[in-house]
Amino acid sequence: MTTVFVNGNPESAAIWDPLCAELDIADVLRLSPPGFGAPIPDGFDCTVPGYRAWLVAELEALGEPVDLVGHDLGGSMVLTVAMTRPDLLRTWVSDTLGAFDPDYVWHELAQEWQTPGIGEKSVNERLGGTLDERAERMVARGIDREVAVKVAAAQGPEMGRAILTYYRAAVQPVMADLGRDLPAAAARPGLAIIATDDHIVGSDEMRRRSAARAGAQVATLEGLGHWWMVQDPVSGARALTSFWAEQAPPAGSGEAQFS
Repeated sequence: MTTVFVNGNPESAAIWDPLCAELDIADVLRLSPPGFGAPIPDGFDCTVPGYRAWLVAELEALGEPVDLVGHDLGGSMVLTVAMTRPDLLRTWVSDTLGAFDPDYVWHELAQEWQTPGIGEKSVNERLGGTLDERAERMVARGIDREVAVKVAAAQGPEMGRAILTYYRAAVQPVMADLGRDLPAAAARPGLAIIATDDHIVGSDEMRRRSAARAGAQVATLEGLGHWWMVQDPVSGARALTSFWAEQAPPAGSGEAQFS
């Protein structure tokens, strides 16, 4: 059984390094979406449907169902696959279910990226400069320095282009409309990671509401933020391994706390 991890923005697969080091699993594949740690192929569509098609193709190539884990944009990609191609999955895990709630409003930074002119300036400021300058920005946002340097190496104009295209194509009600199909994700066991100090993926109520609609269990990571997999990889690994060991039925609504 392959376990597949999909990173988000503004990251590369290196964001999973601390967590994967804590997991006792042999077959691990870390996928970086085009623009987010991997080159953007000519003609690639950096939109929600485009990234869903990319991830579906990657999973189809593996030839067997996987345990799929996604963070940030990667978490949203996981949900779109769980809702449309559950045959590719044994289980799924996401930390961005709140974004599919009908009441979700994009966070302030995303709204900047969605605004012509302001968005271009924002990505240039955040993804520009030297490697050390970019790494320092990630450290300031709570990323371990060793991981921050690896992530910063993937940042630049190409990632900026992917960011602007994706977020401008995902202006609400795009995500809310996709969320109407959340019940379809219950075809496979799911886990919603709720890091209590992550304030960009919707309120606690939104995340739990979406998890319930998707038939997912909930793992609460107390005191952790958006980069929970770097802040406390031990707790993150414990939540994942417990879920996989249980192979919870898709209609499950149990909850555990990990700290």
